[in-house]
Amino acid sequence: MNVELITTGSELMLGRVLNTHQQWLCRRLADLGHVVTRQVAVADTGDEIQQAVREALGRADLVITTGGLGPTTDDITRERIAELLGRKLVFQPDIRVHIENFFAQKGRSLPAGTSVETMVPEGALFFLNAMGTAPGLAMQVSPAECEQLQLGNGKARAAQGVKWLILLPGPPRELRPMFDRQIVPLLKRELADELFACHTLRTSGIGESRVQEFVAAPLQPLVERGLGIGYCARPGEVDVRLTASGAGADQRVRDGLAVVQKILGANIYGLDDEEIEEVVVRLLTARKKTLALAESCTGGNLAHRITNVAGASEIFLGGVVSYSNAAKQNLLGVRAATLAAHGAVSAEVAGEMAQGARNQFGADFALAVTGIAGPGGGTPEKPVGTVFIALASASGVTAKKFLNVWDRATFKQVTTMQALEWLRQAASA
Repeated sequence: MNVELITTGSELMLGRVLNTHQQWLCRRLADLGHVVTRQVAVADTGDEIQQAVREALGRADLVITTGGLGPTTDDITRERIAELLGRKLVFQPDIRVHIENFFAQKGRSLPAGTSVETMVPEGALFFLNAMGTAPGLAMQVSPAECEQLQLGNGKARAAQGVKWLILLPGPPRELRPMFDRQIVPLLKRELADELFACHTLRTSGIGESRVQEFVAAPLQPLVERGLGIGYCARPGEVDVRLTASGAGADQRVRDGLAVVQKILGANIYGLDDEEIEEVVVRLLTARKKTLALAESCTGGNLAHRITNVAGASEIFLGGVVSYSNAAKQNLLGVRAATLAAHGAVSAEVAGEMAQGARNQFGADFALAVTGIAGPGGGTPEKPVGTVFIALASASGVTAKKFLNVWDRATFKQVTTMQALEWLRQAASA
């Protein structure tokens, strides 16, 4: 089954808003076995919306649009799609009651513009919006209606079977619960289930080309049986995605996972959506170990990532952002002689920072980072991107040197990834 997604919104085309619908809906649909084959974003203009829907109905069995269902003058998706299909807009009193109750519960008067939200294309199902006023809509589009549409090549073309066209509101806080609670049951009821399996292994410490070099040949027999392989590289990490469709899809993906796990082994830190910080918190919690942090160049980003994980309070005792040399000395006990002899960006200072944090908080493990994020401050001996990470534990203190030549934000992301990966491996030993 072909599925297409159309996201409307001039703010998307101007780069003012991030299009989160694409990722979220594609993932949810794939989990249901309906992989999106094409997705486009268009501005809030009638011609663009109609053209995108016209073309999508010429190819897809299921078309989903997002946005343009609200009460303002640029919310025209409902009207222009009704016009495209030659359907009248019909007043729905249940939507009117819902809107009235929505504003009454908030103690606000009913805006006049909301009246347009009560109008529904003839024959469409509507879904009341638990988080707002604009209803979602779903309608079957017959082969006869599709034949009447002028497709992208300018010619009418016969369509095979009935199509489903679903219109969802734009705000994520409205779209997501509506999709999960109301659209998913519709899809399960009206569309045949498709067998699809997908898992992702998340790796660190190895480049994308090397990952492919290691796993491609061993996976080839499974590829010949229908296994799909994809790679996604981000600074400091690489995902290996395995997919399969049809009978035996789950088994092919499981077999592929076993192959990759055997080859990449310790470089794999998680599965699917797991983040490295989640893995570290879970691991330390299971082993009843605690963590302290000492950060300079990452400015608290390590602590931020750790505390984003629910349950981090079980293992995270605290941290120090010692950006200045005085803070390194006064809060972490770094010796003035060490700073004078080696400089703030050095293995020696990183080690004393880590040991100081471990002593200060009484933690089992302590991580410390110090480096040059740039764009200035580098020297021939210590160029921009130089960073030292130290790990202190009952086994002693060790420091490692890295060269992370990125913009400042990416530098922080990569450095914290390296620190957390080192901690993961140390805590797993």
